[in-house]
Amino acid sequence: MLQAIGLTSSPRRDLPPAVEDLTFEARPGQVTALLGPAGSGKTTTLRLMLELEPGRGVTYFRGRPLRRVAHPAAEVGVLLGDVPGHPSRTLRSQLRMLSAAAGVPASRADEMLRAVGLTGLHDQRIGTLSRGMDRRLGLASALLGEPHTLLLDEPGAGLSARENAWLQELLRAHATDGGTVLYTTKDPKDAARHADRVITLHEGRLAGDQDVADFARTRLRPRVVVRTPHAARLAAAVTQAARAARRPVEVVAENGNRLSVYGSDCAAIGETAFRHGVLIHQLADEVGDARSQTPSKATRAHPETAAGTRNAGATASPAGATTGPARAGRDQVTPPGRRRPSRSPLRPLRYEIHRLLGVPATPLVVASVVVASVLSALLLAGGGRTPLPAVLAGWPALSPLPPAALGAGLLGAFSFGDEYRYPALTTGRGAVPRRLGLLLAKLAVAAAVGLFLAVLVVVADLEAVRLVYGGDLIPATENWPTLCASWLGLVIGCAWAGVLGAGVFRAAAAGVAAVLSVPVLLVPVLRNVPSGPSGRTIAGLPARLRELVNMRWPSAVDQWLTGAVRVVAQPVGVALALALTALLCAYLFTGLRREARW
Repeated sequence: MLQAIGLTSSPRRDLPPAVEDLTFEARPGQVTALLGPAGSGKTTTLRLMLELEPGRGVTYFRGRPLRRVAHPAAEVGVLLGDVPGHPSRTLRSQLRMLSAAAGVPASRADEMLRAVGLTGLHDQRIGTLSRGMDRRLGLASALLGEPHTLLLDEPGAGLSARENAWLQELLRAHATDGGTVLYTTKDPKDAARHADRVITLHEGRLAGDQDVADFARTRLRPRVVVRTPHAARLAAAVTQAARAARRPVEVVAENGNRLSVYGSDCAAIGETAFRHGVLIHQLADEVGDARSQTPSKATRAHPETAAGTRNAGATASPAGATTGPARAGRDQVTPPGRRRPSRSPLRPLRYEIHRLLGVPATPLVVASVVVASVLSALLLAGGGRTPLPAVLAGWPALSPLPPAALGAGLLGAFSFGDEYRYPALTTGRGAVPRRLGLLLAKLAVAAAVGLFLAVLVVVADLEAVRLVYGGDLIPATENWPTLCASWLGLVIGCAWAGVLGAGVFRAAAAGVAAVLSVPVLLVPVLRNVPSGPSGRTIAGLPARLRELVNMRWPSAVDQWLTGAVRVVAQPVGVALALALTALLCAYLFTGLRREARW
C-alpha cells in the first residue's frame, strides 16, 4: 500500500505552494493514474513522495517512510524525466553501474535489456536513443532492483500508439504480479483507458479520487462526433429539432467540418441529417472531453474532462517482458525500522569502477596524458639542461603541473562532476548522495588511477628517451625513494583534489580549478612565508618509529619513510596537504548541512 498524507510543497517567491494538503493512496495490484493539466502539481507530488522536494507531509511505502527503507531500489523504482545517464555511456554499462548501486548482480542488466525489448542494442550510446528507446531504458533502470512500487512521471509522453500500448502492458503486468504502479498523465483518455483508479489534481489540490468506472460515469461526457461538409447547416437543424422535442442538446463546432453533439445519439443525428439532405462523412459515439473543445458559440461549462474506454486487454503481459519472480507476501507491511537508508550504492567500489570505465573519456584522457608527457620528455631531454626527474615526469618549467598530475586531477574531477551533470543515482534516490562509503570508493579508485598514470608515464618517458637518445643520458640516482614518493604523492594528491573539489562545488571545472590552485596559488604563498631557524630535524624519524612499535623492517623502508616525510615538508607537499584538508572539511560540512536542511 502506497499512502501519501498531507503532502505540501514549500512556497517559493511569495507564490502559493504547488501542492497543498494532498492525501491519497495507491493500492497494490492496481495501476493508479495521477491526472491533471500542466502545472497542476503532478511532478511536484512525486518529488515530495521521494523526499526530493522540500515540504511537509509523509509518504508510506508499505508502512515505512522512504528514509526508513534500508534499500530504496528494492522498494521503489522511479522514472522522472529523461534517463539520467552520460550520453556517451552504452546501455549495458549504464545498467551495470546502476546494478552495482542497487546491489543486484551485473547479469541483471542484460536481463532487463531483454525484458524491455532492447536486445542487441546494449552497445548503443544513450545520447543516440530515440524517445521510445529512452523510455524503455528508463523502465529497465526503474525495474533493476525488482521494486514493489513504480513511480513514473508522464511515461507515455511523446510515444507512438504502439509504444504506449507496450508500456501500458508492462505496467499492467507489474501490477498483476502484485506491485503498485502510480504514474502521472495529463490525458484523461489515457487515465480512463489504462488505470484502475484515477486521482485528479487541480492547482495542487485533490479534485477527485475514484475508481475508473466512477470516473468514467461521473466525470466524463459522452458525445456524438459528426463530420460533414455542411457543418453549420447540420448544427442548425439539430438545434432546431432538439428545441422542438424539448431535449437538452448541445452542439459544438470544431475545425470547420466536425461537430460534437452532447445529449443526443447517432440515430437521432442520422435521421435529422437525412430529413434535411445533409451529407455525412462520419457518425460515431465517443467519450469526449468538453474542456478540450473550442466552441464557436457559447456552450454550457462542464466540470471535468477526459477520455476513452477502458482497455480490457491491458492485463496481458508483453511478449518477452519479465518483471522479476513472483513476489510472495509483497503486500505485507513491515514495521518501521530504526536503520538509516542506504542512499549510497550498495557496492560503491564496483559502482565507481563501472562509472569510470563506462565512458570513452577515461581512455582518451589517459592516452592524451601519455602522448603529452612523452613529447615533453623528448623536448626536455634534447635541451640537456633539465634534471632527470623533470624529464621522466615530462614536466617543463613553464607548466604548473606535469601531464600525469593534470590528467589524474581531471579524471578525479569527472568522478563527481559528471555525476552532477549526468546524475546516475537519481534513477533511484535523487541527487548524488554525500555518503562516506561512496566518497571512500571514489578516493580509492582515483588513487589507483593516479598510481597507474604515474607509473605508466615514467615508463613511457623512460623508454622514449632511451629509444631516441640512448641510455647514457639516464644515470642512476641515489635518492630514488624520495623522488618516487614525491612523484606518487603529487599525482595521487592531485587526483584527490579533483574528486573533493568537484564534490564540493558540483562541477568538474571546479575540481580542475582546485588542482591548479595548489601550484598557482598556495605554493607561492608558502614559499614567501619567512622561516626561522629550526632546532629540530626529521633525521632519525624512521628509527624512532621502529623503536616505538618494537618492529624490524628492511632498510629500504627507512629510505621510503624518510623520502615521504621530506616530501611532505616541501612547499608543494604542504600546499597539497592543506588543500586536501580544506576540501575534505568543506565536503563534509556541505554534506551535513544539506542533510540537516532536508
